[in-house]
Amino acid sequence: MGVIRYISGLIFISFFLLSCHRERERDNVVARDAAFAEQLYGDVFNIVNSVASSTDGIRTLELPCVDTVIVDTLSFPKTLVIDFGEDDCFGNDGRVRKGKILVSLTGRYSHEGTTISVTTDNYRVDQAVVNINKTITNAGLNAQAQPYFLVEITGEIVTNEGSMTYSSSRVRTWVNGFSTTDWQDDVYEITGEASGTNRNGKAFSVNIEQALRMELNCAWISSGKLRIEPEQGESRLLDFGSGNCNSGYTVLVGDETYIVNGGD
Repeated sequence: MGVIRYISGLIFISFFLLSCHRERERDNVVARDAAFAEQLYGDVFNIVNSVASSTDGIRTLELPCVDTVIVDTLSFPKTLVIDFGEDDCFGNDGRVRKGKILVSLTGRYSHEGTTISVTTDNYRVDQAVVNINKTITNAGLNAQAQPYFLVEITGEIVTNEGSMTYSSSRVRTWVNGFSTTDWQDDVYEITGEASGTNRNGKAFSVNIEQALRMELNCAWISSGKLRIEPEQGESRLLDFGSGNCNSGYTVLVGDETYIVNGGD
């Protein structure tokens, strides 16, 4: 009888642990959605940055995979339409884009006080519709003489699996490349908080525990850590790695680590 109870206990514990593991994997949709939103909204910033020159105001020829960049006035404020067209536009980063990004600038990108407003018009990345209202304000130089920007975002991302909402308040610091005219050497570090609902309608909050690093010559967040707190479920730490340019990251929940898209 004692042996039977012992075996039964082991079976129960095994099922319990397996159930917890599966529940954690299911719950990781909140981490995937948070990472997805970070990548897509960061990508919009990179696209805007690639045409917003710090010297003469606008670059019109350096952005790959775009039909047209329309500038409606020669003086500030300026309105830009970055149009990827109605057909699939295959970028160098492997993403497929279509639709428009609409940008309004009150001054040159590098000038303190300039405000950049960004919205989208039927803008799609791969199969996701990216709706965004984004305000970027040049706040001048920090204590390290680096330009930094205050970024406010509200948006919705619609996929075949459902829609997610996302809002954030961030500080985006220009840590490299601000003294050159080549946008491809630009590097930003991002701090701040966010909140939203995932595609299953579950609320979550996000805090950046280690600054996210975005290099404009890379389509992905290359390093940094997010602490994600679901409305229900365990806290999880999303780690984008140590600097390699790929789409991978890891998710730590309790004592378990999940690798997404290969990691680095």
